[in-house]
Amino acid sequence: MVYLDYSATTPTDEDVLKSFTESCKLFGNPNSLHKLGVDSKKLIDDATNQIKKLLNLTDEDIIYTSGASESNNLAIKGLCGKYPNRGNHIITTPFEHSSIYGPINYLVDKGYMVDFVKIDDNGLVDIENLKSLITDDTVLVSINAVNSEIGIRQPIEQIGELLKKYPKITFHADLTQAIGKIDIDTKDIDMFSFTAHKFFGIKGIGCLVKKKKLIIEPLIHGGKSTTVYRSGTPMTQLIVSISKALRLALEDKESKYNKVKELNEYLKEKLSKYDKVFINSNKYSIPHILNISVIGVKPETMQHALESDEVYISTQSACSVSNAHSKAVMSLTKDKERAASSIRISISYKTAKEEIDLFLKSFEDKYNKLTNLR
Repeated sequence: MVYLDYSATTPTDEDVLKSFTESCKLFGNPNSLHKLGVDSKKLIDDATNQIKKLLNLTDEDIIYTSGASESNNLAIKGLCGKYPNRGNHIITTPFEHSSIYGPINYLVDKGYMVDFVKIDDNGLVDIENLKSLITDDTVLVSINAVNSEIGIRQPIEQIGELLKKYPKITFHADLTQAIGKIDIDTKDIDMFSFTAHKFFGIKGIGCLVKKKKLIIEPLIHGGKSTTVYRSGTPMTQLIVSISKALRLALEDKESKYNKVKELNEYLKEKLSKYDKVFINSNKYSIPHILNISVIGVKPETMQHALESDEVYISTQSACSVSNAHSKAVMSLTKDKERAASSIRISISYKTAKEEIDLFLKSFEDKYNKLTNLR
């Protein structure tokens, strides 16, 4: 098997799973006042403090959620629900995940207005256009750090610096494809989201990190959990596991990044020889994601053809609507054919060069068969 869909999800690291199972010995409810509860709460507090240290957090709350989709929903709905009179204007980009568009569309149905900031020829947010879109009614700007399909890394720090001048505006960033892979300075971000299963953690646990001074409306009511912003019995074992996964992901990060970059450059070199292959990812994309278009071949057709050789890649983001052209590729290339035929190859530091070679062998076979059908 050759797995090249790490941006959709990663396998759980054995050490992370071990931390989960070992913490199951302390099964008490962390909200209980007896010893089992107190000991469980200490596990959570220790894990939370480790996450804060790893991410250089000082004045932030960590809200544990079921994953990045819930975190994004909580950030957007929670902010707008808490401040309904502050404004009804939201700014975002054409490069966001569906868990950003979903809650924004929900708010549009309730009277909110949304503007999409212009993207330049490199896929980067046009800072001057962003500035021009800001009005007295702008309450939220939500921009992801790394696009999940093409891998373009946005100038989050520059955007944060701009938005500091507008204290009424909350800046939210989806860091799901960035955390554990690249460095992001979060000091000027008011809220950011991520999830464990993108860096070899367990599915079902994510975080929304927010500045302490910022108050949001919970999506789930029913009393305090680890914070007042999400009710429910705290998931001790999952919290311990995401802390462990993050620590492991950040260990020796530079050498991991360099390995991924080397594999990415090798892939691009080999794929560039095909006449009908266009590489959509560019120099601003992180090396973990390589998006290409095979002109004339439907993405799902190529995906299932490779699957017959037990080679697994993705079409668009795993949460995107199926059978739709890629909005991200269309926004970047302005080319309908490329947007209608794009696939995503995503790799990690655990990917072996031998796996890349097996993919390339399978790809050449499928490419020749499928493009000759036209």
